Amino acid sequence: MDIADIATREYLAVGAGEPVSKVRSVFDRENPKGVIVTRDGEYDGVLTERQLVQSRVEDDTKVGAMAKPAPRVRRTDDVREVARVMIEGATKVAPVFEDGELWGIVTADAILAAVLENLDVLTVEDIYTADVITVDEEARVGEAINLLREHGISRLPVLDGTGSLSGMVTTHDIVNVVVRDSDKATRGERRGDITRPLDIPVYDVMEAPVATTTLDASVRSATERMLEADYSGLVVTPADDDTTVAGVVTKTDVLRALTYTEEEYMDVQVTNVALMDTLDREEIRRSIEGAAEKYQRMNVEHAHVRFQKHKEKLRGTPLISCQIRMRTNRGQVAGSGEGYGAESAFRVALDRLERNVIEMKGVIADEQYRGQLLRKLDEL
Repeated sequence: MDIADIATREYLAVGAGEPVSKVRSVFDRENPKGVIVTRDGEYDGVLTERQLVQSRVEDDTKVGAMAKPAPRVRRTDDVREVARVMIEGATKVAPVFEDGELWGIVTADAILAAVLENLDVLTVEDIYTADVITVDEEARVGEAINLLREHGISRLPVLDGTGSLSGMVTTHDIVNVVVRDSDKATRGERRGDITRPLDIPVYDVMEAPVATTTLDASVRSATERMLEADYSGLVVTPADDDTTVAGVVTKTDVLRALTYTEEEYMDVQVTNVALMDTLDREEIRRSIEGAAEKYQRMNVEHAHVRFQKHKEKLRGTPLISCQIRMRTNRGQVAGSGEGYGAESAFRVALDRLERNVIEMKGVIADEQYRGQLLRKLDEL
């Protein structure tokens, strides 16, 4: 299937010289996945809601200063390849070009809707993320923003005082709060009468009840629910307990599954490839395979490496966080770390991954030993 069958010519565009406050109001009013930024009538980049939440710019900042390049795709490109470049570019919207000119856009939602009938072959357990960052009800919005920015995510399950799932807070919820309070200020309310958005408890802005799914549910059913309700993700819970967080499944996870290959070697996907500097994909693949070999019975089905840049620098080199996640025949295993430069961050994350692989090997060996011991006791 070519992107020509999915792309659309209808999209929202804003000039690079417009203030960020205007874009915030566009997201509040239209709720788009992203807007196209133009400069002198020509394509300049893309601006997403996540960028607005993760930035600390003033409302009068020009949009052009925040726009980021998104992977350009052609109308004749294959859906699988477009899904890959969108994942690696960490974007939910990509500009579509024809003969070198901007023709339209394609969104992750449009791709998922087009391939929906093919998703029955997968279950949520095949693609979900087990390592979940959560936040407490009493935490402040400012703390939630820091977690979203630090981990490069767009949603946080909210837990009550007992550790049970009570809600969900997303970038969209936070943008709504910021816009709402800014509107209050412009209508002339006294500054002292307005609670600073960053000080508002997460409980006051979270969504509840939470949309959930289970590990044995089909990816098609989970994706249908996300598309119908315009959710970016669902909390994954055990089948018999909808208050315990087992993981999350997102549209990005589904999009990533479309890129899985049947090739003989391990498939590695990298998000934010522009940060890789001295690393290359083949080196990353060999390193991850080496980590998996610490446990001889582990077969890696897919690996995902995500780089995230922070503002802090050391002699001009930015602080990078790296997350490595492997899907294996023994379950999910991950490792994360930080360093100045992508290679340094990757090595720290790889070391953590190797330790977790060895720990998993030990846990399974202990379980096998206990099983053997119990069988022998039963024979007495």
